[in-house]
Amino acid sequence: MRRRLAIVSLALVASAFVPVRLAEAEPILDVGKGDVGLQAEKLEVDVAAGSALLTGQVVLTKGDLGVRCPKVELKFDGAPHLIYAKGSGGVVADVRGVHGEAPEVELDIRKQTLELRGGVKLSRGQGWIQAEKATIELATAKVTATQVKGSLPVPK
Repeated sequence: MRRRLAIVSLALVASAFVPVRLAEAEPILDVGKGDVGLQAEKLEVDVAAGSALLTGQVVLTKGDLGVRCPKVELKFDGAPHLIYAKGSGGVVADVRGVHGEAPEVELDIRKQTLELRGGVKLSRGQGWIQAEKATIELATAKVTATQVKGSLPVPK
């Protein structure tokens, strides 16, 4: 019973961070189309290894997703297409009104996931949660978090 209550509580917390959409044709999140935008003070590329390092006020954007941090490591295939990004040094991520902060972030383009790790703070409006790790499935806006505590507003 206690486990069931914990699962229901987590589902309620996670649902507070997913935008409510009524009968509309547009997707919940727009992160699947288009390129990833990058901005940084410095770029180092190792073409043979299929990797790059961005440092200094790094900004990564893809549709509705925006990530800011001091350092981002990139992995790409031979085309070259970006397949993976790992940000560190204090990360701030914003996705459609959900604001996240964490020591590090991992964006997996193939899996379409954004994972914040190392002590995560998520907030949307008056609601907030803290977790050890939070994963956002970009295609569905589903949020999964571990070791959670938080606060949700209720109507008066």
